[in-house]
Amino acid sequence: MTERRLSESGFPLKPVYGPADVPERDSEQPGEYPFTRGVYPTMYTTRPWTMRQYAGFGTAAESNARYHHLLEAGTMGLSVAFDLPTQMGYDSDEPIAHGEVGKVGVAIDSVDDMGVLFDGIPLDKVSTSMTINAPGSVLLLLYQLVAEKSGVPGKALSGTIQNDILKEYIARGTYIFPPKPSLRLVADTFAYCRAEVPKWNTISISGYHMAEAGATPVQEIAFTLANGIEYVRAAVAAGLAVDDFAPRLSFFFVARTTLLEEVAKFRAARRLWARIMREEFGAKDPKSWMLRFHTQTAGVQLTAQQPEVNLVRVAVQGLGAVLGGTQSLHTNSYDEAIALPTAKAARLALRTQQILAYETDLTATVDPFAGSYVVEALTDEISQAADELIQRVFEYGSSVDAIEAGFQKREIETSAYQVAQEIDAGARTVVGVNRFTLDEEEPYEPLRVDPSIEQAQADRLAQLRRDRDNRAVTGALAQLKKAAEGTENVLHPMKEALAARATVGEVCHALRDVWGTYRPADRF
Repeated sequence: MTERRLSESGFPLKPVYGPADVPERDSEQPGEYPFTRGVYPTMYTTRPWTMRQYAGFGTAAESNARYHHLLEAGTMGLSVAFDLPTQMGYDSDEPIAHGEVGKVGVAIDSVDDMGVLFDGIPLDKVSTSMTINAPGSVLLLLYQLVAEKSGVPGKALSGTIQNDILKEYIARGTYIFPPKPSLRLVADTFAYCRAEVPKWNTISISGYHMAEAGATPVQEIAFTLANGIEYVRAAVAAGLAVDDFAPRLSFFFVARTTLLEEVAKFRAARRLWARIMREEFGAKDPKSWMLRFHTQTAGVQLTAQQPEVNLVRVAVQGLGAVLGGTQSLHTNSYDEAIALPTAKAARLALRTQQILAYETDLTATVDPFAGSYVVEALTDEISQAADELIQRVFEYGSSVDAIEAGFQKREIETSAYQVAQEIDAGARTVVGVNRFTLDEEEPYEPLRVDPSIEQAQADRLAQLRRDRDNRAVTGALAQLKKAAEGTENVLHPMKEALAARATVGEVCHALRDVWGTYRPADRF
């Protein structure tokens, strides 16, 4: 008797699918509303997806060397990882930053550091994605200042800041301010970029981190799209017309090894978002209906045991992302379950994408799984279940209200616990962990971050504070606080402060003084 299989979202998977499983099939073409088959009519037939590699560690100079290495290896876009103090809006010399400087990403304290990070990189030709949330606007402005200094205007810059604060309260925790001022900062960034950096994607609404915390595919897209609705509502409430900012919204999803369900998930997400934007918000521009997204292969599925096996996992996950129609892709390095990736591992991860793009026939046709009974049926099931879950979120009033009640976090934790139980019981196979194990693992030498980085960053900050015009910095920070207290867009005075060489920590502390710092026990 065949064992009954369930999808990651809990749907029964049948051994055979047929026409009866897809009673109403969409007749749309790629590039047509609601974009189930892809947001562009030609997809990869004219050019492949953007190949990104997430990188950043230690000092700005070390990360800059890695970026040049990746660009020489054929990377088409950079993706910046920041260290934890930078993500939390602290300078490297603050006591709270001790032991974390340069560990999980690059330490950026000022416009000087940002200049070193992108030294020699043509910012008008390279697309840069920055995984930064609470201080996302700060790092974007530093990037703009560095570009302007090299003669590249804001209108020539392209890239993305994650800038998705709501998922931080749900699954990740690198928040600074309470939700209301955080949403205001997001809306201010939308408005600023429309005028000053129009090609920039102002937010990457992320399901990836929720998936890494244990969300199922249905939970991943439902909670992500619910957060997207909240951001659109905040921007509209701030006086922005939906078609003025919606075309620059982007999304960020995971790609798991369950390839068929992942392909269906991406198709369902596009369909749902298109309908939300057209029917709920009345968007008229077709670009406002398009769900464009970046994908990263599933870090949570990487294993420290037999790490080379992760090369196979990542290849399968990357294949799912491409078959699902991603606009850009980061493939994890096989050693990331152990430490920051080595240069060789990062290059192999990029080569995985290049094989998919140039040695397979994936780019020869659009939406290869169109017409697949199983994928079409899963697309419908995921669409319906995710739509129902979105409605459950808004039964609380808003996504923020649901976060306050702990709804999303509770649902994700329940799913994560179930998976952990299945692995422990052997009901879910993880190769190299609970089946097909080795008695003795091969030795591996991980990349190690020099512990002297913290003192070097502190020395750089001390020198910066000696060299700059501290009276100008104090005045600029006062203007930033004044804007934060009122209704003025805070990015303009923020840019002035950063141009005067105020640090990331000083800018974030100025906003903390006005808006406060969020604590989990706070009521929104």
